[in-house]
Amino acid sequence: MTTIACSALALVSISAAVPIQDARAQANSSFESYLQEVREKALRQGVRAQTLDQVLPGLTYNPRVVSLDQSQPGGSPNSAIPPFAPYQQRHITPARIEQGKAAYRRLIAKLIDVERETGVPGPIIMAIYGKETNYGSYTGDFDIPRSLATLAYEGRRRALFEPELLAVLKLIDNGVPQSVLKGSWAGAMGKPQFLPSVYLRLAKDGSGDGYADIWGSEYDAVASIANYFVHSGWRRGEPWGIAVNVPSSLDRGAVESKIVPTRCPRVFGRHSQWKSMKEWRALGVVPATGKNLEDGTMATLLEPDGAGNRAYLLTGNYRVILDYNCSNFYGLAVGLLADEIRS
Repeated sequence: MTTIACSALALVSISAAVPIQDARAQANSSFESYLQEVREKALRQGVRAQTLDQVLPGLTYNPRVVSLDQSQPGGSPNSAIPPFAPYQQRHITPARIEQGKAAYRRLIAKLIDVERETGVPGPIIMAIYGKETNYGSYTGDFDIPRSLATLAYEGRRRALFEPELLAVLKLIDNGVPQSVLKGSWAGAMGKPQFLPSVYLRLAKDGSGDGYADIWGSEYDAVASIANYFVHSGWRRGEPWGIAVNVPSSLDRGAVESKIVPTRCPRVFGRHSQWKSMKEWRALGVVPATGKNLEDGTMATLLEPDGAGNRAYLLTGNYRVILDYNCSNFYGLAVGLLADEIRS
């Protein structure tokens, strides 16, 4: 290749690189401008300028986080809901059950104290712990302030992520070390996978050292999960639900709920009317195992895989589990895993 040709190629390469560099510089500038807006909002909410000057200049845009957010399945309101049975087989495995029993034995003294104080059973707490982070073995390694700043800046769900960004700034301002703030790409942190706003409201010190360390302390994680359930309305002494047999003669139209759910319609829309256990028994819906509900306990019927397959009567405490993650598959998996851990 001649010298002139080489020079021409170099010029083309340089000219192609300049727009890319300009675009990156513009994106960085825009991101930094947005962080200045966040700074002003945080100051108005009482976060100290010293904290903001320490945290915000070090944050950079993370395209990987945006990609993960945009790839989340949306799900058409009319799309088919898959069967629960395969999900159950994947998520309630013998290994997860045995790990849950081992964690339960390891933490039994603390779990007894927490259940006595809150009414939330230890196996339920362990099932949440197992579902969220496989009993603390994986809590995520994304930088939480960077992820939340990126997601808030991107704007698609700013109404969700900007308050969480402001919350994590408050958290740092309150003395939580920035170095421990690792978690999921979407901002969930620590062993119980709390969002920053949830941490500020409900994280609890379970070890007595004055610090709710949901990243490093299982005692604090256990106490925090229980506190979350208490504030979501957990009823002491009430089971989450039971497996039942449903007669083929049941008129499902007669027990169909007439209430149009305003929250999680694809979840609550599958639940029947509320009836007492006595009323369900009169309709021929009876326990499939040794577990039962008291006659006066109110419950809804869910047949996740349709008529003729395993069905469940679900109490108000099942709704509390859904408050942690609004998915029938999640709620059933937590309840069933808790039953296995207890056995």
